[in-house]
Amino acid sequence: MVRRSAIYLSTVLVALAAFATLALAHHSVSMYDMEHPTTLKGTVERLEWTNPHGYIYLQVKDEKGQIVEWAVEINSPNFLRHNGWTSTTVKPGDVITVTGGAAKSGAKTMRCTTVVLPDGTVLRS
Repeated sequence: MVRRSAIYLSTVLVALAAFATLALAHHSVSMYDMEHPTTLKGTVERLEWTNPHGYIYLQVKDEKGQIVEWAVEINSPNFLRHNGWTSTTVKPGDVITVTGGAAKSGAKTMRCTTVVLPDGTVLRS
C-alpha cells in the first residue's frame, strides 16, 4: 500500500513538473531584449484581441523614412482588462507609442511593456 502511494505521488509530481515547465516556456521573454527597452511611435494598423497574447500591428517609420510593420505582442485580454484596457482602447489609425523589448533576432517584433495612447494615457501591457 505504501509503495503504491509512493508511485502515485511520484507520478503526480513528475506530471506537475512537466506542466510547470511548459507553462514557463510559453511565457518566456528570452527571445526579446527586455534589458534594453526600445520605444516606437507609429500608426495602428490593427489589433488582435486574442488569447494567450494579443498583438498590435504598428506602422513605424524606420531610420530611412520607410514604413515598416512591427508586430507588438501584448498580454492576454484578461490581464489587459485589469490594467484599464478594452478591445477598443487601441484602434486602427491611432498614433501610439510603445515601449518594450525588441526581438534579439532583429525581426520587427517586440514584447510590449507600456503603451502611450494619443491622449497621453499610459497603460501597462
